[in-house]
Amino acid sequence: MPDYKRHGARYRARRRAVDILFEAETRDMDPVAIVEDRTELSKDPQNAVAPVAEYTRQIIAGAAEQLDDIDDAIERFLSENWEIDRLPAVDRQILRVATWEILFNDEVEPPIAIANALEMATAYADNSAPPYIHAVLDDIIQWSSADAPATEPSTEPEAAREPDPVLGEIVADSPEL
Repeated sequence: MPDYKRHGARYRARRRAVDILFEAETRDMDPVAIVEDRTELSKDPQNAVAPVAEYTRQIIAGAAEQLDDIDDAIERFLSENWEIDRLPAVDRQILRVATWEILFNDEVEPPIAIANALEMATAYADNSAPPYIHAVLDDIIQWSSADAPATEPSTEPEAAREPDPVLGEIVADSPEL
């Protein structure tokens, strides 16, 4: 069980964003609407709903607005024959939060986004998740730092990787988006 007291406000905000994105997908709802609902519910102490942190709001709004770009970036670095919809839901949400931070939030250093994603994956996903989540996020960082256009594959050579036992080999770049 994770020690929540040792985590900072940003980690807790990320974790809540993963929870809200997971709930939104499961219930087929708009995550921004869930945040608004939680905000209203938190105003009445009898509801026992915690207020939504500002950073959680930023993540949810940003992820909702940039969802197609985020999912394209994630799928770009999944191994061949894998699609984002085949990933376990919690893994998908962890990847979405971290990818949003890497691509769209200049206030967060990419290694921090990866470290927090891996900690959540270790706590909430199965043992196969952290290695491929790390590989995908690392590839997204390499791709985005090369200032590659979103519509064209990177010209960087494929990174040598050990095959993942669940997903197969992680491909550094894929010409298909």
